[in-house]
Amino acid sequence: MNKWNDVTDTFSEESRHYKETYLEICEVMGEELEISLFSSKIDSYEIYFSFGKMYGIVYADEEDAYEIHKQMKVDLENEYQKNKEPSSKFINDFAEKYKVCIPNDIFFDEDALMGALLKI
Repeated sequence: MNKWNDVTDTFSEESRHYKETYLEICEVMGEELEISLFSSKIDSYEIYFSFGKMYGIVYADEEDAYEIHKQMKVDLENEYQKNKEPSSKFINDFAEKYKVCIPNDIFFDEDALMGALLKI
């Protein structure tokens, strides 16, 4: 049976800083599931997750972020144990329950894109 592994320490201190956030926790279950919690001093905390074709970010207040992260792990693991892939119903229910967002920078990093364009 798979279990969650904390891989936070595999990131350098420098790479744990991303834009205005800081990687607090990164956990994986095999290669199937990932969930990461990012703190922020100026904005909401961010909880990134991926499970098969499903991924996104959930925004949370600092006081709620760790509890939401914990519950998301339970929900993701339960679905994985049942189906190994997220079902359409699970995706819809999970997205509604946690108000999942898919920000543009998941697809591309605007800062890196602008840097590349400036070199042209």
